[in-house]
Amino acid sequence: MKDIQSRAFAMPFTNPAFPPGPYKFVNREFLIITYRTDLERLRKVVPEPLEVTEPLVSYEFIRMPDSTGFGDYTESGQVIPVMYEGQPGSYTHSMYLDDHPPIAGGRELWGFPKKLATPQLAPHSDTLVGTLDYGPVRIATGTMGYKHRELDLAEQARRLAGPNYLLKIVPHVDGSPRVCELVRYYMKDIVLKGAWTGPAALHLIPHALAPVADLPVLEIVEARHLLADLTLGLGEVVHDYLAQ
Repeated sequence: MKDIQSRAFAMPFTNPAFPPGPYKFVNREFLIITYRTDLERLRKVVPEPLEVTEPLVSYEFIRMPDSTGFGDYTESGQVIPVMYEGQPGSYTHSMYLDDHPPIAGGRELWGFPKKLATPQLAPHSDTLVGTLDYGPVRIATGTMGYKHRELDLAEQARRLAGPNYLLKIVPHVDGSPRVCELVRYYMKDIVLKGAWTGPAALHLIPHALAPVADLPVLEIVEARHLLADLTLGLGEVVHDYLAQ
């Protein structure tokens, strides 16, 4: 029994789906398209005590070719700017990716809302192109002019280093919630190798089980293409919903 307690950190016990951290990423590449959406729809999906102050969503396509323990994979999803106790941060609303270890680790450790899908991010001629397929259905396409203008590296590194929030839910064996927490984490040891912007477009398509289009694109506000090395820090619980 003591062996189980000392060695248990992930499922399955004898062959964990992911190793212990730290989780370091080399040449992590982001395409982040920030857009204006419907404010009331945002407020319906962001959990209190987080607050929504602007009708903005950042749609992200992320290539991770070299990550310790998780391997080579691609991710896509929606991140919402929020306020917590008067300080700005980001709430991860949805994430779709193509690799089991970071799906298992992301959900079990931090509470990332990860589901299996097929995202891609790559340059095509003069355009950086991000796509997301859920099964056979294309549900997101993002495009940006390739490296039209450089951005300030220090400013972009500061933005990446801000607090991020997740709603972690783990069910009990009877189906009731065993864990229901608001989690905060940070990206650390950030070495930003490049940052660019350019003209951008984003198209989202409705899907019953991958509802990225439920937060509709009304206007493109900003686009960023980033390349960085970083460490994904472990989390801390800032609010326990079951303790109320």
